[in-house]
Amino acid sequence: MATITLKDIPEALLVRIQTAALRERRSLDQEAVVLIEGGLAARETAEERSQRQMAAWRELAGGWASDVSFEHEVAAVYADRTSGRDCEL
Repeated sequence: MATITLKDIPEALLVRIQTAALRERRSLDQEAVVLIEGGLAARETAEERSQRQMAAWRELAGGWASDVSFEHEVAAVYADRTSGRDCEL
C-alpha cells in the first residue's frame, strides 16, 4: 500500500478525526482512509459507481463453483425466496 503525508491539517479537523477514530475503534490512519473513501463515494457519479461495480463483478466472475447445474441453482434460489412481510396499507 502507498503512504501519504498530510500537512497543515487544521487542529479542529485533526481533533474530529481522532475523536471519530476512538469512537469507531480504528487507528487514525484507518479512520482517515474510511473518511476519504466516504467523501469520494459521495462525489461519485452514477456512471463511476456503475463502472466500479461492474469491475468488481468482473473480478468475481467465474469464482462460483457448484456441483449442480445452473438451472438447478436458479430453481433453488427461487424456491428459497420468501414472500416478504405482511403489511396493511
